Amino acid sequence: MAGVGKLLKQAQKMQRGIEALQTQLEAKEIEVTSGGGAVKLKVNGGGKFLALTLDPEFLKEDAKLVADTLLVAIQDAAKQSKEYNDAEMQKVTSAFQMPGMF
Repeated sequence: MAGVGKLLKQAQKMQRGIEALQTQLEAKEIEVTSGGGAVKLKVNGGGKFLALTLDPEFLKEDAKLVADTLLVAIQDAAKQSKEYNDAEMQKVTSAFQMPGMF
């Protein structure tokens, strides 16, 4: 059963790595702009939206244009956050392999 003990130690090490990564992801800020800088969004590496800034002049535009530009910025911010999160998580979990499973 020495293999099981080793596997448990690996799992505990990975868990500690994931916990440390989650703290790091929360601290990582990603800034996204859209509409030539009229919309600015900040999101962290964990996917939490932190800030939204709108140029007051931009708000005078057609409502559909404002809505579409906001939607693009939100989608881009969510995508960038997820990609960053996935890449960082892959670094932590790639060292952990269960024999016969992967």
